[in-house]
Amino acid sequence: MTAARDPLAVREEVRASALALPGAGEEFPWGESVVKAAKKVFVFLGVGDGSHPPRIGVKLKDPEVHEHALSGPGAEPSGYGLGRAGWVSVPLAGGAPAADVLCEWVEESYRVIAPKRLIAELDAR
Repeated sequence: MTAARDPLAVREEVRASALALPGAGEEFPWGESVVKAAKKVFVFLGVGDGSHPPRIGVKLKDPEVHEHALSGPGAEPSGYGLGRAGWVSVPLAGGAPAADVLCEWVEESYRVIAPKRLIAELDAR
């Protein structure tokens, strides 16, 4: 795990990766960025203006990946009861995983949330 890059730059890389997935679109409920597929959130990106510490939230069903995500500094089950459903909140500073790992987690979250037709489109790429 590394924190060599600016957390906001990492957030932007993760955001771009999420938006490149089939059927993905960004919305701003609660004044924060989320990326959805078929009207369902698959990644929480928080605010990108630097007013809050950058972090992402992803749904990870694979037990090993979920445990790996929670092992990072400051990572925790997501609030509002989402943690019970496999959602993990990961800070992007202070020892955060590399952007490529975060992007893999976003794709896993997408595969948990997105409809089968969108996953088939992703697999066909």
